[in-house]
Amino acid sequence: MSTNDKSKYFKGGKPGPKRDDGRPRSGGERRFAPRGPAERRPDQLWIYGIHAVAAALGNPNRVVLRFLATQNAAARLREEGATLPETIEEADAKALDRLLGESAVHQGAAVLVEPLDPLPLSMLGDARLVVVLDQVTDPHNVGAILRSAVAFGADALLTTGRHAPAETGVLAKVASGALEWIKVVEVPNLARALDELGELGFHRVGLDSEGTATLEGAMSGERLALVLGAEGKGLRRLSREKCDTVARLDMPGVIKSLNVSNAAALALYVARRHLGMPTT
Repeated sequence: MSTNDKSKYFKGGKPGPKRDDGRPRSGGERRFAPRGPAERRPDQLWIYGIHAVAAALGNPNRVVLRFLATQNAAARLREEGATLPETIEEADAKALDRLLGESAVHQGAAVLVEPLDPLPLSMLGDARLVVVLDQVTDPHNVGAILRSAVAFGADALLTTGRHAPAETGVLAKVASGALEWIKVVEVPNLARALDELGELGFHRVGLDSEGTATLEGAMSGERLALVLGAEGKGLRRLSREKCDTVARLDMPGVIKSLNVSNAAALALYVARRHLGMPTT
């Protein structure tokens, strides 16, 4: 498989020299300490974009503090069946640009919300298909993985408390509402969580270019956990060892590396077919 080849998920040079105190050396490289939960999850965040806002408004577990929209965006949200708050702060596109940043594709709508509370492993219940992220941190990738996970009917996404992306507007926008529709389970230690998944009857499939099995041949049992490694690094050694099978994705084309979110979508499709779930 090409999700952990020479370039892992991304191409890029080796990291430059770093100081122990975190100050950058020449070349601008900086060492950051892992973020704690308080730093990783802000008390409030802006979610923007029509689909992401509509999903947030429709989630009974989401606390909405403010709702800003242009007249056109509010009309679009109503057309999509969204129930709008009683208080709508009318804003124009330029005001939203100033609030969210000019790079934010807000489509005229934004909500200020409280982050969702992560769930414990015990909340998996009778889940059959889960996605496990081993230090995947890029919000664009995580958002795309969330979207694929919901599209293919996965029951939950599992991450660690540290080395995981913050819930941000970028992540929510890329996820296109999926953040509101899937259980997000947070664990303090991934290796122990993989042990627990095994005890719960999950067949744990790690994705790695050096896997001994093909992705199709790796599927087994009635409950599956797909384990995806970090961008650039792939699966950590201990995570690999905790998997029942480490699988590769054989690709006949010239390009042999896939982005982690693309690899996740393919693995979810194969897993869903193995479990006998409809794929259409």
